[in-house]
Formats: sequence, structure tokens, C-alpha cells
Amino acid sequence: MVFRIGWRDRACMGRGCHVVYRGDNGACERVCTVAVKTEEIQVATQGNNHVIDITGDVARAVGRSGLRDGVVTVFHVGSTAGLTTTEFEPGLVEHDLEAAFEKIAPASGRYVHEQTWHDDNGHSHVRASLLGPSLSVPFVAGRLTLGTWQQIILIDFDTRSRTRTVICQIVGE
Repeated sequence: MVFRIGWRDRACMGRGCHVVYRGDNGACERVCTVAVKTEEIQVATQGNNHVIDITGDVARAVGRSGLRDGVVTVFHVGSTAGLTTTEFEPGLVEHDLEAAFEKIAPASGRYVHEQTWHDDNGHSHVRASLLGPSLSVPFVAGRLTLGTWQQIILIDFDTRSRTRTVICQIVGE
């Protein structure tokens, strides 16, 4: 079977799309090219349930990508911090989230991890495992599709300050 690429489809002109003609029967299919861009964000944290709003950093990464529509996957590199979305307001970020995680995985609990590695952050690993290291956010016309009161946050559960690495992998057209 022979494939020929025709002129850009009028419906998606300028967006990397083409009409592909298959064989001699005249059947065609629209094929759009997709780009992948990756950016790294460095975040200074204080540890001990420090909550950081990284929405602006992620939005700027999407803007720098030059892509208009797609999805950004945000991934924390490491095992003692996690990512989610929430309303970034003092009651949640300074008390409620920490109180909830303290009930689920108390810092004073007994963790075999700490006996194995002779450290003090078993609860940090458990909390990060429950929250998860990544999330995906669609973007349209270069803008993240978050709700009015929804921000992307990193929570550092470890017992010390450090610099965290967050990868933004942006897929779109």
C-alpha cells in the first residue's frame, strides 16, 4: 500500500496536521504531529510537610514550550514528597493537610524503614507513597485547565530542607 501526504487539512491548518491518502481507493485520514517538550523545575523546600504552590512554574513551562493544546505531566523525582491539586489557602496548607497526614502516617509511629536505614523519615516515605509523585493537567490555548481555586502543589514530607526536582513533560501541538 502506498501512502501519500497531501496538503495540510484546512480544519487544522497551521497545527501540524496533514491528510494521509491510503492506496488508490481515495480513503484519507487526518494525521496530526505531536511534540514532546521536557522542562525541569527546582523547588527549595523546608521539609516537614512544607506545601509549595508550583502552578506558576508549571504554567510558565507550558508557555515556553510553544505548544497550544495538550497535556502536561508533572512528576516529582524522589520518594519523600508528592504532588496534587488543592485550593492553596492558609487553613489547608498550614494545618489541615498536615493534620490529615499525621492521622494516616504519624511521624511518631514505628516504621521498619527507620530501623533498616537508621534514619527518621519512614513516615515521609509512607505519606509520599499515598499522595503519589505525579499528576497530569490538560492545557488549551496555552493555558492550564485548572479550576478557579485549584492550584498544583508539592508537599515535602521529609524531615529536612532540600532542593526538589520536578519534571514537566509537555505533550501537544
